[in-house]
Amino acid sequence: MKKLEEQFFKTLMILATLLIVGSFFGIIFTILKKGLPAMNMDMITQIPQGGYYQGSKGGVLNAIAGSLFLALGASALALAASLPIVMYLNVYLKKSSVLGRITRLSFDVLFGIPSIVYGTFAFTLMIYFGNKASLLAGIITVAALVVPVMVRTMDEAFRSCPKELSDAAYSLGATRWETAKVLVLQAVSGIQTAVLLAFGRAIGDTAAVMFTAGFGDHIPSSLASPAPTLPLAIFFQLSSPSEAVQARAYASALILTFIVLVISIASRLLGKRLQKNKTRS
Repeated sequence: MKKLEEQFFKTLMILATLLIVGSFFGIIFTILKKGLPAMNMDMITQIPQGGYYQGSKGGVLNAIAGSLFLALGASALALAASLPIVMYLNVYLKKSSVLGRITRLSFDVLFGIPSIVYGTFAFTLMIYFGNKASLLAGIITVAALVVPVMVRTMDEAFRSCPKELSDAAYSLGATRWETAKVLVLQAVSGIQTAVLLAFGRAIGDTAAVMFTAGFGDHIPSSLASPAPTLPLAIFFQLSSPSEAVQARAYASALILTFIVLVISIASRLLGKRLQKNKTRS
């Protein structure tokens, strides 16, 4: 009976793995099949020309730049807000602290809130204060969206650090701040993973930036300028009546996938170098 049960769950795990892997390659195949024919240098070197969404020439350089500006800015802002929170939770608060449990629960709830809620809330504040859609508004909104991702991911990395490490730091006379810096070095691979997850969600989000970052046919020239993004460009291209523009939507999706892939590979290579600082338990 036990062998039958084990075989059943093993088969279930294999099927689930094949389903996920198959879905991944199915998505990649669809993007390559429909996106490669429309891919050319104009897509990545030019901004949309007049009448682009009716079939005119041009590319999505504006959306590529806008996505990178927004994702990098939001990730940096979220990291600056998340790391002190995680350090406080794991170094300055006791594990049995009620405040720590409430804080973690709050971020778990925030993690599950749809991005459209963040976008509409930020849009309401923008209307109240009389602000227009801009790159800065998009960065702040997306940063708020990815902070829960960063906090919970980094928190798990900090909690997995060997307790002996902090005990050794304290026994040598280290302050809490100095101990926190030691734990940061130990959890650097987890911090890297958190930043990567946040960047991936930031660059691929549509709902939050639709209301806050705006859209335009030009590269953002300042934080006050509207910031076009690749997800919104894909949405508008698929909504076009022109089949040529619809095909470019898949090419834009291919560009977005390539950017995330490059960031992932670079992050893993960096993580291997930073892993040398990690103490084995």
